[in-house]
Amino acid sequence: MNTIEELLTFIEEEDVRFIRLAFFDVFGIQKNISILPDHLPKVLKHGIEIDSNVIFGLSSTKDWSLYLKPDISTMTILPWRSIEGSVVCMICDLYDHLGNPHPLDCRKMLKDALSQAVQHDIYFNMSTQFEFYLFLQDSMGNNTWRPLDYAGYMDVAPEDKGENVRREICLTLGQMGLQPQASYHQAGPGQNEIDFHSSMPLKAADEASMFKWVVKTIAESNGLHAEFSPKPLEDRPGNGMHITLTFSKESKMISHFIAGILKHIEALTLFLNPVEASYQRLGKQKAPDHIVWSYDHLHELIHIDRKKKNVFELRSPDPMCNPYLCFALIIYAGLDGVKNGLVLNEPLDEVCDLGEIKRLPLTKKDAYNTTQQDEWILQYIPERLIALYK
Repeated sequence: MNTIEELLTFIEEEDVRFIRLAFFDVFGIQKNISILPDHLPKVLKHGIEIDSNVIFGLSSTKDWSLYLKPDISTMTILPWRSIEGSVVCMICDLYDHLGNPHPLDCRKMLKDALSQAVQHDIYFNMSTQFEFYLFLQDSMGNNTWRPLDYAGYMDVAPEDKGENVRREICLTLGQMGLQPQASYHQAGPGQNEIDFHSSMPLKAADEASMFKWVVKTIAESNGLHAEFSPKPLEDRPGNGMHITLTFSKESKMISHFIAGILKHIEALTLFLNPVEASYQRLGKQKAPDHIVWSYDHLHELIHIDRKKKNVFELRSPDPMCNPYLCFALIIYAGLDGVKNGLVLNEPLDEVCDLGEIKRLPLTKKDAYNTTQQDEWILQYIPERLIALYK
């Protein structure tokens, strides 16, 4: 949807009854308010006021109201809510009462990071790979920790009992204009993975942010509980949210970009792995914990495709992160590597002693202390936001 006129015409022609305005707090948790179509023109022009003081992390020290302004390019029909008339959803940007971007709007932070990349003539796409567990609900609809199945990596039905649910999720995402690429059973019991196509970073972050909502909704409709926490089962594989960056062509700049990420990854970890359980996952069952990259070892922190050296995957983030904030910080770290011509160290493939390699923070407290003391990250993240992640 490119213009307001096109949007209003669509609303009328598709018999849209409700419009959900979605936004995300500093932790990436989705919130929304629904409006009726006749209120939309006013909201598009002036925004809609909400009380930020009851939304943790978005309240203002000056007690300003928070205004939501929908980004019409994000408009999508919600397939599961269209029995009588249609329901659409749009993602909103956040503003203060003076019309200025809210200082803790992480979507705006990502836009700013992308603007800096463009200034340096650096272009790339991003994509995510989400892991999640499906657990059964009891007869009363309460969530349990009993896995849907006990299948293994890439098993098929009948052992894989999540096949139909994954198919429904992917079809729903496709109807919403999102871009799933692959789905399969992961290594844990009841554990699944759905990967997205590579797309422009802001669109990729929008898709990643909406993804958990779709999965939880479809799971609930099937009498299941979708769990994205990093380590839902103590002795089983954790859930990761791997992030892939794809540059248009191979160049030396990419190695500088990766070197920048490796340099700053310790300071980024608080936001890539934001909960206590994140650190129960790292270093276990193929989740990375060493600050290293590799061609041949698929499960290290950064994996570079030997056949496509313009593509690399960062494997430490988990699904509890805020995609907007994480994408922004990854981009800023990469740009620092490019601007300063940082040299990428040798890959793990040529390293003999893992004891020589630095490791990611071992606890959330370690991660917080590292971030708080890092002068570089304070250029991009307000101290107030860092404090919220303590």
